Amino acid sequence: MPVLPPSLTLAGMAFLYLLVGPPGSGKRTVGRHLSALTGAPLLDNHITNDPIFQAFGLDGVRPVPPEAWPFASRMRAVLREAVRASPPDLSHIFTVYLSNQPGEADSLERFRALAEARGATFVPVWLTCPLDELARRVTLPERSTGRLKLRDPEQLRALLRDAGILPAPPGALRIDTTELAPADAALLIASHAGALF
Repeated sequence: MPVLPPSLTLAGMAFLYLLVGPPGSGKRTVGRHLSALTGAPLLDNHITNDPIFQAFGLDGVRPVPPEAWPFASRMRAVLREAVRASPPDLSHIFTVYLSNQPGEADSLERFRALAEARGATFVPVWLTCPLDELARRVTLPERSTGRLKLRDPEQLRALLRDAGILPAPPGALRIDTTELAPADAALLIASHAGALF
């Protein structure tokens, strides 16, 4: 797969890729392939969440207490500020789970506004996968290495039952990752965005 350095992507055009999906949908894995393909840095949600989760002594099994989320939110705000200040021709890949709860649509709009402020093309991507497959994936050993990811299938089922998933906005690319290889999903995203020569 070709790797396009940021300075070579469509004569300096920048992209802000937002990969949205529930835990286990493959956001980080697809994001890594997309990063290798496009040269865009991957800023997955655990970059900001994990320092807070560690401070609260979490392990990916115990539920995240409500008191932790305001701190994670502040970390995300700082990361968005850093991206806003980065070179204008640099693309970025964010990953996030957005629930179908009050305020989550605001998070989506913050990413859209960040892309607009940078003059970057906003590429929202919704990754989907059946619940039983998500529940199987969250127990895989690789989820316990390097990131404090949700690893309890019952917590996952409760989360999706109670909080749901924010519906994809008009124009978002929807990808079912059940059978599609992560590298192929990344190629589909880059092609959809027009980020490949």
